[in-house]
Amino acid sequence: MQQYIFEFIGTLVLILLGDGVCAASSLNHSKAKGAGWVVITLGWGFAVMIGVLIAGPVSGAHLNPVVTLGLALAGTFPWASVAGYIVAQMLGGFAGAVLVWVFYKDHYKATADQPDTILGTFCTMPAIANNWRNFLCEVIASCLLVFVILALGTNGNAFSVAGVNASTGSIGSLPVTCLIMSIGMSLGGATGYAINPARDLAPRCAHAVLPIAGKRDSGWSYSWIPVAGPVVGAALAAGLFLLVF
Repeated sequence: MQQYIFEFIGTLVLILLGDGVCAASSLNHSKAKGAGWVVITLGWGFAVMIGVLIAGPVSGAHLNPVVTLGLALAGTFPWASVAGYIVAQMLGGFAGAVLVWVFYKDHYKATADQPDTILGTFCTMPAIANNWRNFLCEVIASCLLVFVILALGTNGNAFSVAGVNASTGSIGSLPVTCLIMSIGMSLGGATGYAINPARDLAPRCAHAVLPIAGKRDSGWSYSWIPVAGPVVGAALAAGLFLLVF
């Protein structure tokens, strides 16, 4: 249960800071409005870092259902814990999105005439709507994410300090932070690089139920792509990892 609690807290903080940078950069009268894509990708990277620093020592800080699934498929995480982790991550993502809305409520009100902008602070939508291309983009980006996370735990990336084995992924969150920033800057332009159902579906649900002035529909016709794409990408990453390593 403690692991589930920390997955919830870590994912909540991830979304609070990640969706928070989207809100800060997009909503009217925000001092950060117009900060741009570089700030958003840096903000998401640092959001991952802080979430990992909180949850890492207790739960391993997956903070993402497809990371949990990919690790289980690769045999490095017990299947018995998968469902609990995913539920905790989705609840954390929902709660984090609600907190962003509470924090920026006045700014959401001031942006009521821009429903697409409001939706974009909660979840992703494609720059160019092409379902199968968008799906492929999410598959590729998520496969890269999970494969690198798995690679960080291999012997080649491991070392020993005072007789305790560790990997570059466990000395801190810096490697994964850099990975998230790189994916965002290089592969995020097409779909907004959801690569995480707890980052996309959970806040999308929050957008659907919150009393936001001027909001549009929650983009449900697209919502399957940021879920199915990352799941397929995680499965491919696990298979590739087992094949290569």
